[in-house]
Amino acid sequence: MYAVTVNGLRKNYLKNKAGKFVGLNLTPPLDKFEVERGEIFGIIGPDGAGKTTLFRILATLILPDEGSATVEGYDVISDYKKIRNITGYMPGRFSLYPDLTVKENLEFYASVFGTTIKENYSTIEAIYRQLEPFATRRASKLSGGMKQKLALCCALVHKPSLILLDEPTTGVDPVSRKEFWQMLRILSQRGITIIISTPYMDEASLCDRIALMRNGSFMKIETPQKIVESFGEPLYAAKSDDMYKLLNDIRQFGQIKRCYTFGEMHRFTVNGDGFNAVEFAEELEAAGHANIKVVPAKPTVEDCYMQFAEKDDE
Repeated sequence: MYAVTVNGLRKNYLKNKAGKFVGLNLTPPLDKFEVERGEIFGIIGPDGAGKTTLFRILATLILPDEGSATVEGYDVISDYKKIRNITGYMPGRFSLYPDLTVKENLEFYASVFGTTIKENYSTIEAIYRQLEPFATRRASKLSGGMKQKLALCCALVHKPSLILLDEPTTGVDPVSRKEFWQMLRILSQRGITIIISTPYMDEASLCDRIALMRNGSFMKIETPQKIVESFGEPLYAAKSDDMYKLLNDIRQFGQIKRCYTFGEMHRFTVNGDGFNAVEFAEELEAAGHANIKVVPAKPTVEDCYMQFAEKDDE
C-alpha cells in the first residue's frame, strides 16, 4: 500500500485577469500519482503553482471540488480524523504561538494529540537537541532557522507516518537549509514519508522524486536525474559587462529558442544545428559587449522547468 495516492484532484477558487485557472487542476496524463512509504517527494514550482492547495487537501484542511486522495489508505474526506492523527503539517508561514517558549509550544502540540515529548522523544531527538539550549526562549525570539526546526519538531511530536512541509526553507540561511535537509533524510531513513514543496530548484536534487508544477497542474513527475537527462537540447551560458543589454541582444538572434537569467550568467538554447559559440561571441562583441563569454552548460532541474513551461504554453 502506498503512503499517499492522488487521483484527479481539482480545487477551484477563481480566475485571474488572464483568464487562467488558479488553484488545483490535475489533468491527464499527470492527474494521478502515488508516494511510496519513506520517500521524499518534492513538489517544485513558483508561488501560485498550486502547491499549498494540494497540501491543504492532503492535510484535510480543505475539501477538493473533484477527485480523490488517500493517506495510508484513509480517504481525505471520509477518514479525515484518522488522517490527522498520522499526519504532521508544517505550513509555509510560521504558525506556532510566538508568546510561548520552545518547550511550551512542543508540550502544547503534544497534548493536542494526547501524547508527551517524553513518549515520542526518539522521533524528535536529533532536532530537539539543537533546540534544547533555547527551551525557555519565546518562539518569537528565535532565528529563522530555529523557528523552522521548532515547527518541524511540533509536526513530528505525535510520531506521524507522513509529514507535509510547505516551503519550509524559504527565507532560511544556506547553513540552516543544509541542516534541515540532513534532518529530513534521517527521518526518511526511519520510514517517515515526506512530501515537501519548494520554489528552490537546487533543492530538487535532494528529493527521491519530484513533480514540476505550474498553474495548478503537473508538467512532469520523475526522479531529478531522469528529468535532467530528458533535457535533450544544446544549452549555453553567456556573460558580459552589461548583462541587461546582453539578455536583450541574445533574444534578438533568430537562432535563439529561449534565453533566461541563471545566477550570474544568462542561459539559452538554440534552434537547429550548426550553432558556433565562438562565432556567436564575436557577433556579440561586435554589438558592443566587452569581456563576453559564451560556453556550453550542463542542464539542471531549473533549465528543465523552463523547457517544460514553454511546452506547456504551446
